[in-house]
Formats: sequence, C-alpha cells, structure tokens
Amino acid sequence: MTSQATRDVSTSYSQQPSGRARFFTAKRFVTPALVVVLLGVLLLWLSTLQLDSIERRTLNIDYIINRTREHLGLTIVASALVAVLAIPLGIALSRTRSKVVRGIVLGIANVGQATPAVGVIILLAIVWQTGYTTALVALVIYSFLPVLRNTLIGLQQVDESVRESARGMGMTPNQVLRDVELPLAVPVILAGLRTSLVFCVGVATIATFINAGGLGDMIVNGLKLQRYPVLITGAVLVACIALLIDWIAGIAEDLLRPRGT
Repeated sequence: MTSQATRDVSTSYSQQPSGRARFFTAKRFVTPALVVVLLGVLLLWLSTLQLDSIERRTLNIDYIINRTREHLGLTIVASALVAVLAIPLGIALSRTRSKVVRGIVLGIANVGQATPAVGVIILLAIVWQTGYTTALVALVIYSFLPVLRNTLIGLQQVDESVRESARGMGMTPNQVLRDVELPLAVPVILAGLRTSLVFCVGVATIATFINAGGLGDMIVNGLKLQRYPVLITGAVLVACIALLIDWIAGIAEDLLRPRGT
C-alpha cells in the first residue's frame, strides 16, 4: 500500500511540467513574433516610400528613441506609483467593515476611470500646469481603479476557513495577511497591475497635448500635417509597446503566481 502511494506521488510529480517547461512554450513566443513581424513590415513599407523633409525629420532613429523613452518612462513610473498607492489602500479597505467607506473610496477611484482620459489630462493642465508631472498624475488617476479593485477582491475571496486555520495555529493578524492572504491574492492583484500597465501605454499617447512628450507626438504631428507615414509609424510603435508590456506582465504574473493556484 505504501509503495503504491509512493509510486503514485512520484508519477504525479513527474507529470508536472518543470519550471523551465512551463514558461518556455510555443505560446510564449506568439506575441514577440507578432511584434517582430509588425516592425519588419513597417520598416519594409517605409523603405519603399519617398519621404519628404518633414517626414525624414521625424522618422529618424534619434527622434523615435527619444519619444519611445519618454513614453516608457511615463508608463513605468505611473504604474509603479499606482502599485505603491493602490495595493496598500486595497489592503486597508479589506480590513474595514464599513461598506460606506469602501463605496466612497471605490466611487472616487471610479471617477478617474469613468472620465475620458483626455478630459482628465486637460482638466489637470488647466487647474495646475502642463508638462511631465501633470501627465504622470493623470495616468495614476486613470489607471488606479483596476489595481485597487483587484487587491480588494483578491483579499476578500480568500476562504474564511483558511484564515481561521492560520489564526488557530497562533499566527497574528499581520502574519495571516503576509503569509496567507496576500500570497493567495497575488494572481488577482497581478492581473490588475497588468491591466493598469496596458491602460498607461494607451493613455500616455495623449500626454503630448500638454507638452509631456511620448509617441503621441508622432501621431498628432502625422494627423496635423497629414503625413501618414509618421502617423502610422507612431501608431504601430504604441501598439507594439502595448503588446510587449502585456507579454512581459503575463510572464511575471505566471512566475510570481503561487504554485497550485
């Protein structure tokens, strides 16, 4: 009986994919392959065009790298700020029993996302100033809700019997939160962060309206000057960045997901 159980356990472990096999699958390479194809087609198309002086001034490597750096800077810094602010607030809300407090906080957070992104940015620029800082604040406001809501939901969905078992083992409330609840809520929280990142990539394109740079400069200039190679290049680059960031976030989500969840 014992030897049979041992063999069953060994078989079950042998059937589980290794960490390397879990993450290096064909599915993982679909997104980067798609990005490479998109960029290759874009370069091939641009090479067939006779660009005028305005298009050549925009479609050069230095300009594109600078705009991409600005775009990524806004996206990453805003997402980091959202994580630092929204996750602790979500934990605090999960600890309060007042539905009124939770409703008020979630309602305020929902206002930022319900309002059109361009409206948030323009309103902040009117009452405050233009530039990078205003765009950063607008991005944080707009992408705050997914992380806050997912943190709250992730902690609330932990089974009460699991908490009771942890407390019965002598764990303090802080230990229960750190060692039991947060690990179980990690998949849901990471899904919110992933959504927030993709939101930031898209919304950062309109930061150009308040002189905060980014790839939105290329898109707006292409529209205003009717230079469609510039417009299409900016749009494709934003799409590729969104795809790559979502891909990287997906890998991080799987890597940080507790085993068995």
